[in-house]
Amino acid sequence: MDMEVTAWTSLHSAMNARQDRRPLSRESLRRVAAFARPHRRGLTFFLLLSVVTALLAVATPVLASRVVTAIVDGEDGGTVTRLALLIAVIAVAEAGLGLLTRKLSATLGEGLILDLRTAVFDHVQRMPVAFFTRTRTGALVSRLNNDVIGAQRAFSNTLSGVVANTVTLVLTLAVMLGISWQITLLALVLLPVFVLPARRMGARMAAMQREASTLNAAMGTQMTERFSAPG
Repeated sequence: MDMEVTAWTSLHSAMNARQDRRPLSRESLRRVAAFARPHRRGLTFFLLLSVVTALLAVATPVLASRVVTAIVDGEDGGTVTRLALLIAVIAVAEAGLGLLTRKLSATLGEGLILDLRTAVFDHVQRMPVAFFTRTRTGALVSRLNNDVIGAQRAFSNTLSGVVANTVTLVLTLAVMLGISWQITLLALVLLPVFVLPARRMGARMAAMQREASTLNAAMGTQMTERFSAPG
């Protein structure tokens, strides 16, 4: 019974713990950049691939609309065939770049995980004995497992997604303005209807992720301390 009470108390305290919502400092950014610096060539190539993939994604619907226009205007079949072949080539290139991007993402991600876990482990090894008496073991395990993977995702997924989405947005706006500036303005007026709920949902998801990290640390503490001979 005491074990269940202790576990519940730890989990309840973790759930109601005040989350650290301090803004990201310049010192933190410098530390993040230090981990990315050994992989800067791979990251640069990875971001370039993301930009090229975004360009191809925008080019496909533009060419498809050109095919429809050629058919409606009754142009010769050679034009339609060439455009269709170009779309097929772009589709194959986009698929190949997608595979290469995922492979590079996995390679960079595993390299970052190795660097982060090595740095965390070396730092913990240098701490005094008093540190281990006041620090939960599960929290340390969570740092080495869950938090490190979250940092890796920020590099390999979030960063490329931000770059690719920005390029796609700029190119899409340019194409829309070239087709009809009136429709483009109407779409921009309606943009807050979609952006504001997404921002609110993103904030809630971030809070839930922080809470999940805290609860995982608490659960790891209970598992590490109780699923052992002394526990």
